[in-house]
Amino acid sequence: MADHKESTSRTLLVALVMCLVCSAVVATAAVMLKPRQQLAQENDRNLNILKVAGLYEPGVPVADQMGPITPRVVDLKTGRFSDEYTPQQVVNARKLSKDPATSIRMDPEADAAKLIRRENFALVYLVEQEGAMTQVILPIRGYGLWSTLWGFLSIKSDFETIGGLGYYQHAETPGLGGEVDNPLWKETWRGKKLYDQNGKLAIQVIKGKVDPTSPQAINQVDGLAGATITSKGVDNMLQYWMSDEVYGKFLKNLKAGEA
Repeated sequence: MADHKESTSRTLLVALVMCLVCSAVVATAAVMLKPRQQLAQENDRNLNILKVAGLYEPGVPVADQMGPITPRVVDLKTGRFSDEYTPQQVVNARKLSKDPATSIRMDPEADAAKLIRRENFALVYLVEQEGAMTQVILPIRGYGLWSTLWGFLSIKSDFETIGGLGYYQHAETPGLGGEVDNPLWKETWRGKKLYDQNGKLAIQVIKGKVDPTSPQAINQVDGLAGATITSKGVDNMLQYWMSDEVYGKFLKNLKAGEA
């Protein structure tokens, strides 16, 4: 009986030691890999910024292509640049939006993009070439059919012409909602106008194909075939983020030189 108890104790002790050793190995690996993971995330983010800006050159290191692009923090409440936080502190919108100290809770009736919470500060990217700003890249997100779509929207220096739209993270259905990644569909966004002739926000993802002869064609983008809900999700996020409550206010300040 004593031998049996001693054998059981030894087995438990060995198991405990193994658990502690494995935990230490996993923890050490996590700490050592964290800088690499952060670098990979930064590289992927910059890659997507370059692509939506139309500046990406295959074969050239991403870091070497970021020279014309400057990150700036924007206070979404005032629509103006802010020095309250550094770009490194607000780059993680997901983290900011979960913290009540750095975000607001959305009114469910006004939350068409299904954000639930929205960060108070956003990290935007100014593209400057030959001494002049040519684009501003805005982070956007909103819920589609199965997931939140995270992406970037490029606005030209007239502050109303879309230069590009791209998503870097989502879980929409391949071949349907996943067509937001289709280069042909993304290309249809280039040159579209945010506002109508009266300055009212008019950009819209419609159901079906845009009629090129329609006076509204410049403000319309084709819906995704077979992906009505994802298309509506994209439209909803554009209506929210580009409204005067968010980036619309910022773009107007930027245009007036008051940002």
